[in-house]
Amino acid sequence: MEPKGGILKRYEVVCIVKSDLPEEDISNLIERSEKIITKGNGLIAQIDKWGKKRLAYEIDKQKEGFYFLIDFAGDGSVVNEIERNYKIDDKVLKFMTVKKEGAVTREGIDTEIAAAQAKKNEAATSPEKKITQQAEKTIAESKDSKTSVEDSARNEEQETKKEE
Repeated sequence: MEPKGGILKRYEVVCIVKSDLPEEDISNLIERSEKIITKGNGLIAQIDKWGKKRLAYEIDKQKEGFYFLIDFAGDGSVVNEIERNYKIDDKVLKFMTVKKEGAVTREGIDTEIAAAQAKKNEAATSPEKKITQQAEKTIAESKDSKTSVEDSARNEEQETKKEE
């Protein structure tokens, strides 16, 4: 059941799960959340695992939690289903869903997903390239500053010759 005109609302859900869970359980919870969103005709823009962090206060005798964020577009029924699942799952310590401003179309979010993926791929594949570019930039800047120092020296020389 898709909203009229393909317009979707944007949401972010941040979830904190028990930090002593195996990676497999955390991945299963995230996959289950993905399935709920896609089954409800929603689109996932980003999933970001923040990792283990110290909690501001103890929750269920836990001092640390594993955080993750899901940025998605969908309608209210998708949000209700995700929240219902998190409430009954004893692995989940806390969660919060926030409605982001504005609405998006399927095409708009697809474009955003593609751009984010391209940026992620570029960052993952080219750490050496970034270092090389930074080195080249530094060399070029040093050459420019050297040239400008030499030009200044020549100008001063010419001015002193004119004064004599």
